[in-house]
Amino acid sequence: MRFWLKGKRLKSRRPERYQQPPFSHPGSGSGLMTDLHTNEQALRELFTNCSDIVYREISLAAGHKQLIIYMDGMVDTNALNQFILQPAIRDVATDDGKRPGQTREWIEQQLIAVARVNQISSLDEAVREILNAKAVILFNHETVGLSAELTDPNVRAVEEPTSEPVVRGPREGFTETLRTNTSMVRRKLKTHRLKLESMTVGKVSQTEVAIAYLEGTAKAEIVNEVRSRISRIQMDAVLESGYLEEFIEVAPLSPFPTVQNTERPDIVAANLLEGKIAIFTDGTPFVRIVPFTFWAGLQAAEDYYNRSFYSSAIRVIRSVLLTTSLFLPSLYVAIVNFHSMMLPTSLVLNFSAAQENTPFPTVVEAFMMELIFEGLREAGIRLPKQIGSAVSIVGALVIGQAAVQAGIVSAPVVIVVAGTGIASFTIPRYDLGYALRLLRFVMLILAGTLGLYGIALGTLTLLLHLVSLRSFGVPYFSPVAPLFPGGLNDVLWRAPRWRMNTLPKLMTPGDIERIPKGQKPKPNR
Repeated sequence: MRFWLKGKRLKSRRPERYQQPPFSHPGSGSGLMTDLHTNEQALRELFTNCSDIVYREISLAAGHKQLIIYMDGMVDTNALNQFILQPAIRDVATDDGKRPGQTREWIEQQLIAVARVNQISSLDEAVREILNAKAVILFNHETVGLSAELTDPNVRAVEEPTSEPVVRGPREGFTETLRTNTSMVRRKLKTHRLKLESMTVGKVSQTEVAIAYLEGTAKAEIVNEVRSRISRIQMDAVLESGYLEEFIEVAPLSPFPTVQNTERPDIVAANLLEGKIAIFTDGTPFVRIVPFTFWAGLQAAEDYYNRSFYSSAIRVIRSVLLTTSLFLPSLYVAIVNFHSMMLPTSLVLNFSAAQENTPFPTVVEAFMMELIFEGLREAGIRLPKQIGSAVSIVGALVIGQAAVQAGIVSAPVVIVVAGTGIASFTIPRYDLGYALRLLRFVMLILAGTLGLYGIALGTLTLLLHLVSLRSFGVPYFSPVAPLFPGGLNDVLWRAPRWRMNTLPKLMTPGDIERIPKGQKPKPNR
């Protein structure tokens, strides 16, 4: 009994769990009233202490009135004055004699020169339209209002994406405006089969999310799965597409990304043509693409704009450098510490002479230099653009040279770490580079404890994880595992365009012919 009373006493002292207040104000779910001032008072209560909400009442003839509500800074005031206010004031005389039931229709059809005008019938709809940068027009003696699309055009212009530069290819990148991004893809895929489904995520932010796919090319199961996962998300705000990624990714504990991100419209269009789904989020230039496979992380947009021979050679080099960035430090540590007999005698003597004056084991030296290199890389990203690159390059040179002269690390370790860093910069997908940077330290630990046997054990575990991983039902290592010979034309090499005849089988509903056969160029006779 004493323990029970003690538990009750502790339970009573426990603070109650915080619950987020509902978005809607009491009474806001009701419909609009016929009295204009009642509607205005309700909106003013909802937007209490909101100095950026503007209320403008206009008196019309025959006792009619209209109230315009908009958010200052999000609505184009020039367009508001030109297309709504001036026509209403100028044409007041023509409204004489109109019955109350015809006022709204007459203003909608004759006065408002705006392309998109929607009808609203409740306070919730009015609040939502105001927060979505639209001007809301309410009328007395009317239970239906209007909302006009007058978004302020002061947004960032279309520029070349800094995260995915190309030498040959389009120079346009996405912006933070959703409709600008979707229109850029529409200009590349002029077909009615391109579908855009809009959803709203976030109780407070009310962020608009659009799902894009090609009907008939994308699998209906994958589209339904994407739609289902996004609709299940319940959170207060979505400020960037990375918020959504953490809710829809298949393996959140895996170091490898299962969702691709890009800010290039041509990459989005190319993936839609292959049966993938793009997820646009308002407020960010990055678009998420699913499903995502390991081999897509090695493909750059420029691979498809150059000749296939050049692109294939670059992909082979890129694959070799990817392996180098993952295994070079661990191989050096394993061979020097455990398997020095695999090296020529002269090279072993040089390594031994370089490490003679260093106080730390080779694995500790490699760890130290890797951490310093990663720190310099992050410093170069976080510092201002004008000095970031200079600090990272100069810092690496000065610290590496000073460490060698001070006898803290050996010169071969600095060379190995520098070569590893250069190799890691060749990976087109930054998220995949993150995974390899983390796994590099794991391989160093295995190499410093077990030598080559530890590297073999880590490689086997890594391959088992990759072949068991899936992205929205698609094997992560496909078309290599499981093997689809037709899909190998665009993996480690890129076949000529006239040989890439079919779409990926695992992402499309069937064998869809992409390019008819028999189009190989032939010399004229």
